[in-house]
Amino acid sequence: MSTAAVLRSEWIKIRTLRGTAWSLLAVFLLTAGFAVAANAATGDSETHSADFDPLFSVFLGLNLGQIAAISFGTMAMSSEYQGGAIRASLTVVPNRGLFYAAKLANVAGLALAMGLVTTFVSFLGGSAFLGDAALSLGDGDALRACLGGAVYLALMALFAAGLTAVLRSGLAVLSILIPFILIVSMVLGETSGSLADYLPDRAGQQVLYMDPPSDLAPLAGLGVTALWTGAAVVAGWWSLRQRDA
Repeated sequence: MSTAAVLRSEWIKIRTLRGTAWSLLAVFLLTAGFAVAANAATGDSETHSADFDPLFSVFLGLNLGQIAAISFGTMAMSSEYQGGAIRASLTVVPNRGLFYAAKLANVAGLALAMGLVTTFVSFLGGSAFLGDAALSLGDGDALRACLGGAVYLALMALFAAGLTAVLRSGLAVLSILIPFILIVSMVLGETSGSLADYLPDRAGQQVLYMDPPSDLAPLAGLGVTALWTGAAVVAGWWSLRQRDA
C-alpha cells in the first residue's frame, strides 16, 4: 500500500473507534469549560494577588484536558491489541515502520487540531472575565501559550500512544499515566524541587505561563516534553519491530 493509502486507512480506523471522538471532545470541554467556569466564578478578584499569572489562569483546565488527550492516544493505539487486530493490520501493511508512523501521524494531527481550537477558545473565553488584567491575543506570550498548549496536548497524546505500543495494554498505560500526572507529579513537585520540573507534564506546561515558576524557559520546557515523547515513540517502534504480532 502507498503511504497515502495507509494514512487514510489509519484515519478511518481512528474515526470509527468507539470512544476516540468522545475523548477528543473531552479535551475541549474539560480545558475550555473549566477555564471559562473558573474565571467566571472569580472574575478579576484574584488579579491583584502577587502570584496571579493572567496567562496561566485561562489555561487552568488543561490539567484536566491533558487526561483526555492521553486517553485519546492510548485508545487509538490499544485498539490494535484487542482481538488480534494487530495481526490483520500488519498483514495488510507489512511495513511496520510505515504502519506505526501512519498511526502516530493521525494521532498527532487530530490531537493538534483539537488542541488549537481548545487553547484559543480557552484563552478568549477565560480572558473575558479578567477585566483590565486580561491579555490580548496579539500579545507574544498569549500567542505562544495558545500554540504551545496545542503542541503540548499533541505531545501527551503521542507519549501515551508510544507507551501503549510498548505495554500493549491501554488499561496498563492509563493506570500508570493518569495517577502519575494527577498525584505523583504533584507530590514530587513539592518534595524534589527543580528535578520535578523535568517531568513530561510539568516541563511542557511552562509554555502556558507568562512568568514560569521553574528555571525552564517556556519553549525549553516544551522541548523537554518532546524528548520524553520521542523516547516513548522510539520505544514503541522498537517494540513493534522486535516482538511478534
